[in-house]
Amino acid sequence: MAKRKKITQDEEAQSGRLGQFGSAIAQICEEKGIPKEKVVEAIESALAAAYKKDYGKRGQHIRAEFDEVTGGANFFLVKEVVDETTRVFETEEDKDSEVEKENAKTVTEQKEQSKKKEYKELEKKEDESASAKITTDGEEIKIPRYNPERDLTLEEARELKTGAKAGDIIETKLEEKSDYGRVAAQTAKQVIIQKIREAERDAMYDEYKQKEGEVVSGVIQRIEGRNIFVDLGKSVGVLFPSEQVENERYRIGQRLKVYVMKVEADPKGPGILLSRSHSALVQKLFEIEVPEIFAGTVEIRAMAREAGSRTKIAVASNEDGIDPIGSCVGQKGTRVQAVIDELGGEKIDIIEWNDDVAKFISNALSPAKVLGVKVIESKKEARVSVPSDQLSLAIGKQGQNVRLAAKLTGWKIDVVSGEEKKETAGNEKIGELEEKGDEENAEENKSPEKKKKAAKKTAKTEKEVKREEKGDSKGEKAEEIKEDSEEKAIDE
Repeated sequence: MAKRKKITQDEEAQSGRLGQFGSAIAQICEEKGIPKEKVVEAIESALAAAYKKDYGKRGQHIRAEFDEVTGGANFFLVKEVVDETTRVFETEEDKDSEVEKENAKTVTEQKEQSKKKEYKELEKKEDESASAKITTDGEEIKIPRYNPERDLTLEEARELKTGAKAGDIIETKLEEKSDYGRVAAQTAKQVIIQKIREAERDAMYDEYKQKEGEVVSGVIQRIEGRNIFVDLGKSVGVLFPSEQVENERYRIGQRLKVYVMKVEADPKGPGILLSRSHSALVQKLFEIEVPEIFAGTVEIRAMAREAGSRTKIAVASNEDGIDPIGSCVGQKGTRVQAVIDELGGEKIDIIEWNDDVAKFISNALSPAKVLGVKVIESKKEARVSVPSDQLSLAIGKQGQNVRLAAKLTGWKIDVVSGEEKKETAGNEKIGELEEKGDEENAEENKSPEKKKKAAKKTAKTEKEVKREEKGDSKGEKAEEIKEDSEEKAIDE
């Protein structure tokens, strides 16, 4: 009974130690956000490095296998089976030259320390000559030399494992050790820290890579020059000046939503590029505020944005009975107002998508009223006529409204007033009017004196014409009298 009681106490003590060790691993995984397998892998790498430091040899490949149940570890010497095609084997001449170099090295070590540089250069040359060049089809391939610490020949491998062939990996179990020196312990510590950092960096990269193209919320951590660094929780993203809105002002501690443009792998951590001027930011904000867009019943077909000033979006409904514009605006404009507030007061025009190009272009010029649209499909141009009092509204401030409408529709838009359209309708009449207008303009362009002279000439010519007409009438009457008198004489 006593023996049995002793075993149970040992088991309880052992389970307590394992519980503490397991809780430490779980705590690391929770804090760093990395899987348990990565932490165990880091521990195994650290144990293998410590074992090799105290009990191994240079060039050996040692693998550690950590046992979570007992808390111990098993160590294995890993070797690869090689042949003449994968390794360059040393000849007797090479061995003799190596012995001579070692002897020369021992002699020089006893001499002056200044000559050590020469042997360092020799070592570098040896490392360079550690691989031989073999040409195949005109290409040079470097093959490493045979190393007995990490390589096995076919004969040696078949003694350990029957049927071994080149390329196989053979592991030999090593003696377990529990005592390690200070240097080995420090090496293990550095390996664990490095491996956990790498695992943490990879985990963050994978997490934010999935969020690429999404909107995330963050807090401005610091401002360096014109670059703004935003704390996203586990990592920090950067907002470059090209992706900032011109009219926005940023301050430390400000919370804002940003669009994740790109996530790049970096040795110091994932490089997260953020944006506030991307047009997709507006679309993602509408998906957050409008459930119909998130569900897919209302779809944003096209979008044109000038960040900080104005945005136009074209929406369409995929189900009957749903008003796409009303869904985006919300009750009393609550939904669209939430997006406007997040964008710092940027104006948003929501128009209805239409498959008819003319109607779509007419809607795109909202809030201006359109009289008619003439579409030239070959040139992908449209001539839009609007009332004269709506012309400035259709063009917008500095041409912004028509420019955004052109981006939204993908067509070149030319806006004219309704009066101009009437003038262009009658090309023949315009030609006649132009001829008359040229004459009138020519007279108007004359100086006042010339105008008076011209008026006098015209008055003279009119009087002469009247006189000639009177003279012609008198002559005609005289001739008529003569003819009458002649006819009377003949009758008599």
